[in-house]
Amino acid sequence: MNIATADSRLSEAEESGETIKDSAFMREALALAREAWAAGEVPVGAVVVKDGLIVGRGFNAPISGHDPSAHAEIRALRDAAQRLGNYRLAGCTLYVTIEPCAMCAGAIMHARIARLVYGAPDAKTGACGSVVDLFAEAKLNHHATVESGLLAGECGGLLSEFFAERRVQQKERRGED
Repeated sequence: MNIATADSRLSEAEESGETIKDSAFMREALALAREAWAAGEVPVGAVVVKDGLIVGRGFNAPISGHDPSAHAEIRALRDAAQRLGNYRLAGCTLYVTIEPCAMCAGAIMHARIARLVYGAPDAKTGACGSVVDLFAEAKLNHHATVESGLLAGECGGLLSEFFAERRVQQKERRGED
């Protein structure tokens, strides 16, 4: 990367309020999302970070695992809990490429994640404001800080490319043009 590009990226990050570390952690989640795609899964990736270190990683695997709960967020939370030896992940940040669904939002709350950072909104199942906002529900006993839109274009673009490719494959299987 040349210096002008690095300076430009730094300026964009500073203007949007994100940190360089936030971007780096989201890029790790994007790399995991690409692993999900390579495995034939919807490309969603997530990492859990504590004290500046990745302590949990996950990507979508409900199809291959025959497990409807094997979303990237759940798998990253499980990985972090095992590594840290505690199901409570206080002081941790979860980075995920797409807005969590209601199931994942519930798990994030139960794990006591302090901060959630996601990339692209999910207009169909997003539980952080797109469809419902579980983190704004006053009756619930834990509320993570939620930040959205980090590398949203890249995160959303990956999903769009995946589903476009899948539609082409489905047409080919049906013998359509």
